Amino acid sequence: MGLREWSLGGVLLSPFLLYALLALLATGLLRLGLQRTPLGRWIWHEALFDCALFVCVLAAVVALLGRF
Repeated sequence: MGLREWSLGGVLLSPFLLYALLALLATGLLRLGLQRTPLGRWIWHEALFDCALFVCVLAAVVALLGRF
């Protein structure tokens, strides 16, 4: 996919939008998985943890899919 823009009806869209949506979905799934395990009890500040987890997952998605 790469980091090239796409043209959708004359509107240029960044692939970062798709990466962010994919990272949001993966973050939600990871968060649900953590809540179902005892590890979820150790999270001190949930909003801060969610934001940090999203940033980490987004960085991983861009690193993995940004090459293609």
